[in-house]
Amino acid sequence: MKDYEDILSNGDFTKRKTRVNGKAKGNRYENSVAKILNETFETTDFCRSPGSGAFATTHALPEHIKVYGDLITPQNFRFVIECKNGYKVNLDDVLNRKSKLWEFIEQAKRDGKKAGKDWMLVYKKDRRKAIAITNVNVPGIDKAKLPGNCFLYQFDELIKLSKDIFFV
Repeated sequence: MKDYEDILSNGDFTKRKTRVNGKAKGNRYENSVAKILNETFETTDFCRSPGSGAFATTHALPEHIKVYGDLITPQNFRFVIECKNGYKVNLDDVLNRKSKLWEFIEQAKRDGKKAGKDWMLVYKKDRRKAIAITNVNVPGIDKAKLPGNCFLYQFDELIKLSKDIFFV
């Protein structure tokens, strides 16, 4: 009963939230997306990039071993993948070209251009379903068209489609 009385007398009713390690959270999300893609496409080729995508742009590597995006993908995979988790992104950010969402899209576009591939941003807000934003208009699935010829899909629905969409 003493603890209860101490709390009442000191007024300490709340505990501070523990701080989130953003880098570790991002790494976990990249690993989870790689795992989903490996299971979906029955492979083990998807994995996190060394340095999470920055490696290719910060190291002078020969072209044949450069890695773009957050995930290493199979050689014949159509997309460079950028993964983002958390962040305060809201629906109206779709129309605000200065928002964090568009920073992520531009990052994915740059990596796709450097790699000579299409690009895909896989974004998941905490406690929500993941979405995929890409430059590819996939027929036969619900989508939203965003400015700049970008298309938004529900990630789990997109990856259920034919493998032909994802591999060249």
